[in-house]
Amino acid sequence: MAKLIKSVGSIKLRDPSDDPFAALVRSIMYQQLAGAAATAIHGRFLKLFAGGLSPAAVLALEDGAMRSAGVSGAKAAAINDLAAKVGDGTVPLGDVESLSDDELVARLVQVRGIGRWTAEMFLLFQLRRLDVWPVDDFGVRKGWSTTHRLKEPITPRALQAEGERFRPYRSIAAWYCWRAVDTVLPVSADSARLSPKVPNSRPRGARLAPKVRNSRRS
Repeated sequence: MAKLIKSVGSIKLRDPSDDPFAALVRSIMYQQLAGAAATAIHGRFLKLFAGGLSPAAVLALEDGAMRSAGVSGAKAAAINDLAAKVGDGTVPLGDVESLSDDELVARLVQVRGIGRWTAEMFLLFQLRRLDVWPVDDFGVRKGWSTTHRLKEPITPRALQAEGERFRPYRSIAAWYCWRAVDTVLPVSADSARLSPKVPNSRPRGARLAPKVRNSRRS
């Protein structure tokens, strides 16, 4: 891992959204869609909200409005469910600092269309939580396996155990695992070049903000 960190350099992430609700809606919108198609549908969806996107505005939409923008029935139901659960406090986006990582994930996965992976990406990239370890993410598994010269991708269970050494900064280890899949490490001459493909959900851009809330973390 030390060689990888030296080769890749400092962590770089895109700035988080100013609106965590909008970030979660976008995560739902982009599921199982190619980037261009998702961008187009997301753009039409946002045009439905002249006064701005909010849970209340979503719930006030007329039936069929999201479908007219190209949003599938399943995603429309998921977005409505998210809006309802933010509104009733199940997902307290205005008070996330009071929840540990595990508590917040448990709240988020109650929303239709949001699984553990989506919740973990939200914590890591939107909230900048420092101790997220997405062991079910294939990119993290592949990056770990590449860095440690494993013949097969490590299993989630084994990766969970390996991650213990990086507490309470497992998010940083995960980021470097993602970068490992498109990085050539300066090691022996027979090192194979790794795949240049990196999951689109790994935002790049600004440096990782160190000012992460020190609320009760998992």
